[in-house]
Amino acid sequence: MKFQRLTAVLLLVAALMLAVLMACYPEASWQAGVRGLAIWWDVLFPSLFPFFVISEVLLGFGIVHFLGKLLDPLMKPLFRIPGSGGFVLAMGFASGYPVSAKLATKLREQRLVSRVEGERLVSFTTSSDPIFLIGAVSVGFFGNPKLAGALALTHYGGALLIGLVMRFYRPDRNLPADPGEGDESGRFSLKLALKAMHEARVQDGRSLGELLRQAVASSLQLMTVVGGLVVFFSVILEVLTASGFMGFLYTGFQQLLPLLGLPSQLAEPLMGGLFEVTLGAKASAAPEGIPLQFKAAAAAFILSWGGLSVHAQVASILNGADLRYFPFLIARLLHAVISAGLLLLLWNPLMGAAPAWAIHPPEFGGQEVLYGWGAVPGASRFFLVTLAILLILSFLAEIIRRQRHRK
Repeated sequence: MKFQRLTAVLLLVAALMLAVLMACYPEASWQAGVRGLAIWWDVLFPSLFPFFVISEVLLGFGIVHFLGKLLDPLMKPLFRIPGSGGFVLAMGFASGYPVSAKLATKLREQRLVSRVEGERLVSFTTSSDPIFLIGAVSVGFFGNPKLAGALALTHYGGALLIGLVMRFYRPDRNLPADPGEGDESGRFSLKLALKAMHEARVQDGRSLGELLRQAVASSLQLMTVVGGLVVFFSVILEVLTASGFMGFLYTGFQQLLPLLGLPSQLAEPLMGGLFEVTLGAKASAAPEGIPLQFKAAAAAFILSWGGLSVHAQVASILNGADLRYFPFLIARLLHAVISAGLLLLLWNPLMGAAPAWAIHPPEFGGQEVLYGWGAVPGASRFFLVTLAILLILSFLAEIIRRQRHRK
């Protein structure tokens, strides 16, 4: 009780201080709000809204139950999560934060995952989308397409490592979400998967028009929350910078980084990334006079941490279910450290031998010609490849399970 009262008092004091700073720096607050609104409208809305709608429609059609049956042999042994988590993993990696949190809460509402399984799922499927990581950060901010391979491998590889770590989170509470789950849940069977999808669709019962209407309405509501949080944290960061408070934090952080073997010039990008991932990732490419691998490691740290803006978005989504935020916070810290450490550790092999990931399609008459696989949008490509890999691994896991069962 005393801790809750202290927390409430501290939050009240912080809110009053921010209100005073906004009144003292009205022009900076206004410009930051406009900038945050532009980021939401120009970048986040067109990239996230379609994924939100599509995921809602797929849930209604029972595709999650279909994939859940197919991916059960892989997801349960590796991550202690039902196969339906494979859909969240693929969609989360393809579309970026905070899509996985929304899908995990949906699975929890439908009792497809338990509370602990949902918390594990959100902890390692929340990641940056490949378009932002490759296009915006690697090519746009750093101007180095070859860097995309190193960032992608360490970012998504680090996320999978977090998934392996989180399988040990509260193993004593690893109870099935549905007490009536049968013994067939661990089998790889296309027939059972199709049957589960059909039963889920019949149980849902909504027409396509009603399903689409509700998907658009709920997605718009969530996008409004996301936009408000982006604008809010953009204003907070700007008024703290204008008041000189961020400069004080930069100075303290500059004294700490050399003790960790890192250049002190990374203090400003890392502190900015603590609040907002886009601003921090952009600032990580700016410092001059330090090796590229340290700037890339800072970007990997920021992308995996996600920024307090993303944390607030995820926390607001998890608040709609009984999923707790604290495991997500610990996982983000671990993911940030692991991603940055992996990039520094594997820098020479990745950047020395690996070819550039930027594949430029052939040109004809000054126009790029897209055909075949190249005509598929990047995010959809990543989703399909991730899903295909998961299905193949799930099939192999089922073969191994059957061989062990025969022995």
